[in-house]
Amino acid sequence: MAAGVPSSLRRNRNPGSQSALRQLNQQRILATLLGSGSATQAEISRNTGLSTATVSNIVKSMAENGLVSTSPTTSSGRRALSVTLNGNGALAVGIDFGRSHVRVVLADLAYHVVAERAIALPAGHKAAEGIAAASDLLDALLREQDIPRSSVLGAGAGIPGPIDRRSGTVVQGAILPEWVGINIVGRLEEALSLPIYADNDANLGALAEVTWGPHGAVANLMFLKIGTGIGAGLILNGAPYYGTIGVTGEIGHATIAEHGLICRCGNRGCLETVASTATMIELLSRGAPAPLTVEDIVRRAKNRDAAALRVIDDAGLAVGRAVANVANLINPEVIVVGGPLAELGHLLLDPIHRGLIRHAVPIVGENTALAMSSLGDRAEALGAAALVFQHQGLHS
Repeated sequence: MAAGVPSSLRRNRNPGSQSALRQLNQQRILATLLGSGSATQAEISRNTGLSTATVSNIVKSMAENGLVSTSPTTSSGRRALSVTLNGNGALAVGIDFGRSHVRVVLADLAYHVVAERAIALPAGHKAAEGIAAASDLLDALLREQDIPRSSVLGAGAGIPGPIDRRSGTVVQGAILPEWVGINIVGRLEEALSLPIYADNDANLGALAEVTWGPHGAVANLMFLKIGTGIGAGLILNGAPYYGTIGVTGEIGHATIAEHGLICRCGNRGCLETVASTATMIELLSRGAPAPLTVEDIVRRAKNRDAAALRVIDDAGLAVGRAVANVANLINPEVIVVGGPLAELGHLLLDPIHRGLIRHAVPIVGENTALAMSSLGDRAEALGAAALVFQHQGLHS
C-alpha cells in the first residue's frame, strides 16, 4: 500500500483538548496492534510511550466498543492482559457523491467490503439531499449487518470537484455546482456524528488503486477519471499529491482546442468540452428520440457502431494529448483510467495510448503504462474508506 498519510480535512479542533488527546492516544494503540496483531498492555505502553494507566483506560473503552478483545496471559512470568484488534470490529465508511448517485461502503481493516449500496439521486441535487441520502444508507447498512455505530472509526467522502484543504470548502469547478461554498466536512460531521475526511473523487480513485487495486508497489501513479467531468488524482513518491491548497489534477480544464467551445470554467477548448461523457452524449444524441445514456454509448461501441467508435476515438486522442503533458512533467509509472467508460477497455485505451505516444517525450511515452481500473465504479468509495484507515494510522 502507498506510504504516507494525506493531510486531514477535518474542521479545526482544539489539539490540546482531552477528547483530541484521547483520540490521538487511541490511534497510537490501534497502530501498534495493527502491526503486531496482539500485545500485552505493558508492551503497548512501551511501544507507544503512554503510561500503563492511560493504556488500561483506553483499552477498556475500546473493548466496550468492540474494537479490541482482551484475555488473561502471562508475560515474563507475571500475569498480564493480552489485547487483540478485532478486524471485524473496526470499520471505515466510504462515501462517493456523484452527479446523480451516492454510494456507501463499509470496509474492515483487512480491506474487505462488509456491505455496500448505491442509489440514484436527481441531477442537480442539493448538498442537503445528498448528505441525507448518504446518512440513510449508512444507517440501513449498519442495521442490516447488526453493526454498532461505535465500531465505525470514521467516514471518508469524495465529491467530483475541488476542495480547498485549508477550510474543507467545495470551490468553484465542481460538477455539483449546488455544493459550491459548503463546508462538506462540517456538514457531514453534523449529519453522521463521525470523524469525517473528505477529498476530490479522482484523488480517492488514485488512493484506491494503490490500496485496493493491483498497483500497491507503484510509487508514481496517475488516476484519470473520465465522466461528466474529467479529473486526475496523483500519487507521487508513494503519497497523494495535493499541491498548495488542494486543487490539483484539474486536467479536464487543460486547453485542447484553441478556438473550441466555452467550458463551464469560462475558458475555451478545455478537455472536458471534447472528451467528457456529457459531450459524448450530446454528440451521439443528435437526431435520437431521447438523450442517450453512458450505458447506451458503451453498448453501441461494443457493437461496433461507427458513430460511437468515432466519438470515443476522438475523445481518447484528446485525453492522450492531455495526459502526455502530465507525463512529461511527472513521469508516472502507470496511468489508470477509471469512471463509467472503464467497460470499454481497449476501445478507449488504444486511442489514449496513441495520443500519449504522439505528444509525450518518446522515452516517457514508451515507459508509461496504461491500464483500465479493475475497481469499476467502486473506486472512489473504496478510496474514501482507505482514507479513514490512513488518517487513523491504520495503513501498512
